[in-house]
Order: sequence, then structure tokens, then C-alpha cells
Amino acid sequence: MKLATRYILVLFLGMFVGAAVILDMGVLAEREPGKEPASPLPLDELRTFTEVFSRIKADYVEPVEDKKLLEDAVQGMLSGLDPHSSYLDAESFRDMRVETEGQFGGLGIEVTMENGFVKVVSPIEDTPAARGGVKTGDLIIRLDDKAVKGMTLTEAVRVMRGKPGSDITLTIAREGETKPLKITLTRAVIKIQSVKSRMLEPGYGYVRITQFQAGTDKGLVDVIRKLEADNKDRLRGMVLDLRNNPGGVLNAAVGVSDAFLDKGLIVYTEGRVADSRMKLSASPGDVLYGAPIVVLVNGGSASASEIVAGALQDHKRAVIMGTKSFGKGSVQTIIPVSNGAALKITTARYFTPSGRSIQASGIEPDIVAEEARVTRSEAGDRLREADLARHLENGDEMAKPKEEPKKQDKKDDKKKDETGKTPAAEDYQLQEALNLLKGISFFRAQNSN
Repeated sequence: MKLATRYILVLFLGMFVGAAVILDMGVLAEREPGKEPASPLPLDELRTFTEVFSRIKADYVEPVEDKKLLEDAVQGMLSGLDPHSSYLDAESFRDMRVETEGQFGGLGIEVTMENGFVKVVSPIEDTPAARGGVKTGDLIIRLDDKAVKGMTLTEAVRVMRGKPGSDITLTIAREGETKPLKITLTRAVIKIQSVKSRMLEPGYGYVRITQFQAGTDKGLVDVIRKLEADNKDRLRGMVLDLRNNPGGVLNAAVGVSDAFLDKGLIVYTEGRVADSRMKLSASPGDVLYGAPIVVLVNGGSASASEIVAGALQDHKRAVIMGTKSFGKGSVQTIIPVSNGAALKITTARYFTPSGRSIQASGIEPDIVAEEARVTRSEAGDRLREADLARHLENGDEMAKPKEEPKKQDKKDDKKKDETGKTPAAEDYQLQEALNLLKGISFFRAQNSN
């Protein structure tokens, strides 16, 4: 069987969201149908199918076309396998091809199906869903006035798609809330900036990957070189933020991992057919020249994100910090069929270099750090010795002329950086990652002396 282009569909609700469930947040291979080993047909089950088909045609309250019944039967076969296998009709298949380009109209959310409801895997940064307050783990139970229960994921996605500028109201069940939430979002044309960066402090860089697209690995190298130029020296450490990254193209994840590794296995897959088994390894060269890395993950980090985190963790190249990742470790293959539609079938599982399966397990962080915001204490200006009346002067300073203390402009504390984010001090996980980087850097400097 011929292996063709690999596709990824991360369901971002809207025109992008289109092609059914997550066209794997990792690899989606497209291959041509071929001959499979012959097996005897289950005649009893086929007889039952024919009987049910005939009964629906004869007795259902309204006439139903044969085409619809048969397509629904195929969809049922695939959706009954696992949450990521599905039947893509011709329209969905076309949408999927368009969606891989990284620009689409919709809400900016990646979803799957759970217990008959649409479950949010991750809202994508800087999209209507993220700005509107949609969160990982939310269950979407109504779309405007339509109940989700009873819909297939493809049907639900099509309801969520629409013209940019139009509104849709999501009714959401969220853990910890006593009643459903209603969130109205405005569909938009979404262009995802895959890689963002900024300096945290002199010597310490921050890189966020929002989604793995073609070219993400090159974009990573480019922003690191820019950070080095801004720092006027090599970086002493870097935070790689993969929180709420739903995945993307496998080759991009491998390229990002390879950027930090000199050698060794990055990821391998195992499945029943030859096309689904592969091993991908690193090539020489470390873009950070061995500087320490802290990778941030959470429950919205899935598939390609988990491949990167797992590879760097197994090779002890980075410290993984945050909370347990999503656990999407399966590979979907797109197989076109004669009517212009396609089958999306789970064909393999991902494994980290040490042989750990990501599927339903996720990546356990080396250091658990829950999501929180850091706020400044009102008791920060405590009384000190120098504030006491008639305090004893510091002998070293007595001979020096006294300077008037400069007043701190409190407005600067909340100044936003070029990415629109507030300083790292307000993000507990990021602040902990920066503190860890500084500790590792200090320890290395001490040992080198």
C-alpha cells in the first residue's frame, strides 16, 4: 500500500473544525485502498443487517433514502471503534484538506466526543473560544437551541461551523459548576501563529508553541536565534510552553524534539499493518547548546505535544513541569474510498523512546505544578531596621553621599510585554519554571568553577 501525505485535523469549531473528530493531533496518514487478507463474511450478522435495513425502509414513520441509511451504517461502524475513527463524507474530506493549511473560519476549539456530548480538548490561544472562556474538559450539551445528545461529532461540528461574524451560543456543563453555562461566541477567520517568544529575564527565554504546523520546527529555531540576538549572548535556559497545545503535524513535533537532541529515538509507532510502523530519530545538533529546558504541560497538551514532552523527558534533556497531559497517543490513517469520501481509522499507537505508551496515560510531569495566578501581597512593604527611629547607620555607607531613594512606578508592575502577556510573576507555573531554570543554571556554574 502506498503511503501518501500525512494529515492532521484538530477540530477547531467552524470551517476548520469540519472534518469530524480530531484528525489526530499527531499523524494522519493518507493511503490508497489496497487488497487486504480475505476473511469469511459473517453471514448471520449480514442477514440481521439486511433485516434491520428492510424494516426501516418499510416501517419508519418517514421515507429514508438508501444512501443515507448506508452512510449512517458506515459511520456507525467506525464511530463504534473509538472516539477518533470516523467516516468522512465527500464534503468533510474536502474540508479536512483545506484545514491543514493553518487558516480557517470558526471558534478556535479542538474537540472530541464523550458519552454523546462534545468534549473540549483544548481552546486555541487567541481565538474566540479562548477569549470567551471555554476551558479544557468542558462538555458542550447544546448548540444554540439544538441538543448535542444524539448527534454524531460530524453533525455537531457542522452546526458549529458558520459564516465568520455570525454568533453561536454554547451551553456547557463544567465540573464544579452547579448549572450549565451559556457562552456566546462570534465565529471568525482564524490564523494561528504557531510559535511565539519573549525574554523572561536576561539570559532566560520563553517559547510558546500553540499548535504543531508545517514549519513550526523552523519557526522555533528562528525565534531562539532572535532571543539570542536580543540577549546578545547564548541563552542560559529556556521555558518551552506546550500548555493547551492540542497537537498537530507529526513531522513538526519530531523537528522540534530534534532541535534539542543530538541523537536517539524520538518516537515510534506500532500497528498491525506495515505502513503504521515507523521509528523516527534525532540528528546531531542542539539549538540551545545544552542549556537547560523546562517544558510546561497540562491537561490540554495532547498528541504531538506529548511526543515532544515524552522524548525530551526520556532523554533527560528537559524537566517536564505542570499537570498530567491529555493522553492522545493514537495514529489515524485517512483512506479515500471510491465515492469521494474517506475513512479515518485508528491504525497505530505512539510510544516514547523508552517504550511508554502515551494513549490514555499521558505524560506525567517530573514536577507537579498546578495552574494558579500569583498576586502581590498587600503586606509586601514591611517595617525594616532602616525604618526605625535612631537606627544605627551602616558603617560602609557612612563615607558615601546619600542618594534620594527612587520611587517605584507601580504601573510598571502590570506592564504587558510584546506578546500581550503580563509578566511571568503572574503565572505561577511559568514563574516556577523560571525559578527552576535559574537554580539549574546556578548549580551548573558552581560545579564548573
